[in-house]
Amino acid sequence: MGTLYLVRHGQASLGAADYDQLSEMGQRQSRRLGDYFAERGMRFDAVITGTLKRHRQTLAGIAAGLPGLPESVALPGLNEYDSVAVLRAVYPGQLERPTTPEAIREHFRLLRGGLLAWMEGRVAPEGMPTFKEFQAGIEAALQQALAYHEGKVLLVSSGGPISTAAGLLLNLQPMAIIELNLRLRNSAVSEFTALPSRHVLLSWNSLAHLDHADYAGWVTHA
Repeated sequence: MGTLYLVRHGQASLGAADYDQLSEMGQRQSRRLGDYFAERGMRFDAVITGTLKRHRQTLAGIAAGLPGLPESVALPGLNEYDSVAVLRAVYPGQLERPTTPEAIREHFRLLRGGLLAWMEGRVAPEGMPTFKEFQAGIEAALQQALAYHEGKVLLVSSGGPISTAAGLLLNLQPMAIIELNLRLRNSAVSEFTALPSRHVLLSWNSLAHLDHADYAGWVTHA
């Protein structure tokens, strides 16, 4: 048996004009995760990522702490849903940038509703796949990872794909997947045990690399 390590990207830039960019904190989280892997003598047989900038930057941070990673394979099926398109599908008005605590709460309230409507097929956000197509891209990535089912595979993606992957393993309903998604922390590691023909969930949303008083302020969700 092998293990698939699914890493959510480091903190991005919520509220900025370009969300798809790691913040300084996100860069530190990613480098710390690489250091943590190195401290434990981790070696990976394969690396898979989405194609978003925050995925590449997170992998670069990990690689800075853990040199010698295999060349990565980038799969669009591991990219996050378009949260702006999801929001606009359920709220046609002016969207306030989430730069205050009140605006952030409203952002995630609307996002919950929009995600549920998309996953249930009640809305079709502009430029986005259906949820079934989104799931299919994630299933394809999991199948590709199974080629290394006797080794260790590092997968760097986002909260939506990672929570959807867990949903596929556990046959979860949409709202349960959404709750997993919105509680997944930046740079958190989840583990799937790899069997020859499928994965099973081993651990979820771990921040063992930040489990020290020195990193008490490094835990972020968005």
